[in-house]
Amino acid sequence: MPIFLSQEEMRSIIMDHYMHPHNIEDKSDDSSYLSIHMDSASCIDDIFVHVKFVDNQIEDIKWHYNQCCAISRASSSIMSELLIGKTIEEAEEIIDNFNAMLDERDYDTDLLEEANCFCNTSKQPSRINCATISYRGFLEALKEYRDEKK
Repeated sequence: MPIFLSQEEMRSIIMDHYMHPHNIEDKSDDSSYLSIHMDSASCIDDIFVHVKFVDNQIEDIKWHYNQCCAISRASSSIMSELLIGKTIEEAEEIIDNFNAMLDERDYDTDLLEEANCFCNTSKQPSRINCATISYRGFLEALKEYRDEKK
C-alpha cells in the first residue's frame, strides 16, 4: 500500500470520483474518437470509452455508462484524468503499473497518482474487473488505432 494514502484518503478519492466523475460525455457519434463498449459478466458495468488519438498522443478521453458500480465509475474517471495528454508509451507504462499494483507486484506509485487509491482492490478479486474495465477499453481503442495506422 502506498505510504502516502491512508484508508480514509483512498475512500475519499474513490467517493469523490464516484459522485463527481470527470470527463463523462458520450462521443459515440464523433468520428474523431475511437469508441469501445465494455461490459462485465461479474458486475453491472456497462461502459463506453471514447479515445481521441493525435500523432501517437492521447488528446482526449471521454467515457459514459448505461450503468456501473462505484469502483468502475471512479476508476474510469481517474483513468481519463491520468491518460489525457500522455503519449501512447506513457499511457502503456501507466497501465502496466496499474495492473502490477492490482497483481500485488512492484509498481511506481508516482506514475499512478490518484489511481493508487485502488491498491487494496486485489483483496477483493471480484472487484479487479471493475477497476480495470475502462483501462481494458482504452487498450482496445489503442489496438484499433494502431491497426488503422498499418
